[in-house]
Amino acid sequence: QPILYSYFRSSCSWRVRIALALKGIDYETVPINLIKDGGQQFSKDFQALNPMKQVPALKIDGITIHQSLAIIEYLEETRPTPRLLPQDPKKRASVRMISDLIAGGIQPLQNLSVLKQVGEEFQLTWAQNAIISGFNALEQILQSTAGTYCVGDEVTMADLCLVPQVANAERFKVDCTLYPTISSINKRLLVLEAFQVTHPCRQPDTPTELRA
Repeated sequence: QPILYSYFRSSCSWRVRIALALKGIDYETVPINLIKDGGQQFSKDFQALNPMKQVPALKIDGITIHQSLAIIEYLEETRPTPRLLPQDPKKRASVRMISDLIAGGIQPLQNLSVLKQVGEEFQLTWAQNAIISGFNALEQILQSTAGTYCVGDEVTMADLCLVPQVANAERFKVDCTLYPTISSINKRLLVLEAFQVTHPCRQPDTPTELRA
């Protein structure tokens, strides 16, 4: 059985949890608390698993994969149903473009490790600015690619990146009503079972006060 090293609030981990749920893959969760004990990701045992000291990491098929998009692409190549990357090359490029925009251009700038460097006094403003800058671009892009979801009418890897990032935006008090396309896609995705069962409020390591 695959083993996912995850943190309930990690948006990168949530992306992978959604992919596993959509593809019907049973797995074991090993929680890695990014705050407790100075961050369990810095332990020698976890560093041996992932030298970058980040979640998620997935043990599957005798290998360990880090980086959420690499994990999702591996799942797509080895377990292609349901498809998370469109067959059409142009649509597939759009999915990868949106996924990279979020995973490379927004989320890392407001990640816990970066916010620690910024200092507590400036963390909220820093995170808001990073998300707003990215969402301004993303809203414009989605207006030309979206159907029901980010790219057309099927759930893709781009949607797996969008929903956790909107959750981050809400946590950092970004006014998402300024982004109607992002907000409407997010709302449609959140009613899907795979997004509900993998939600941070329903994970094995979710604190009692945050459970739903």
